[in-house]
Amino acid sequence: MYVQRGVAIASFPALVGVAMATYVGSARYFTGSRYENSAETSMMLGKDDGIINIASNHSVDETVEKLKGILQAKGVKLFALVDHSGEAERAGMKMRPTKLLIFGNPQAGTPVMLAAPSIAIDLPLKILIWEDANGKVWVTYNSPAYLQKRHGVPQELLQNIAVVETLAVKAAE
Repeated sequence: MYVQRGVAIASFPALVGVAMATYVGSARYFTGSRYENSAETSMMLGKDDGIINIASNHSVDETVEKLKGILQAKGVKLFALVDHSGEAERAGMKMRPTKLLIFGNPQAGTPVMLAAPSIAIDLPLKILIWEDANGKVWVTYNSPAYLQKRHGVPQELLQNIAVVETLAVKAAE
């Protein structure tokens, strides 16, 4: 009996180790780190993730300036411009041009947040402008239909967030 108990006790850490290895392996798969050995992880994601990518006819900086002009002309507030590639450079790392514009209109966004409070995690609206490994520039944003479904936004308020599509298309032209 003592021998069986001793074998069982000695086997327990091994079983825990196997379970942890299995968990870590599956967690790496689902978090996307399965790409860690690839030269570059593409920002182009699957179709069910709510991400829309539009090819731009301009450089990252030109597309950013064009979008800033459109926002200003429409009276939409630019809350922030995050220069991911610039910050990477300041940290001693290299990154292709990548900039995120965060913008909105409280008169349009507030009613959406009142109706569907969890959408505040995705508002203000955002447009990412970035260059891929081939030098192609992309304008990327969250699909308004995806956001509507994700947060239960009432149909009558969808137009308040759908403006992001028009802005992205115009910036990419």
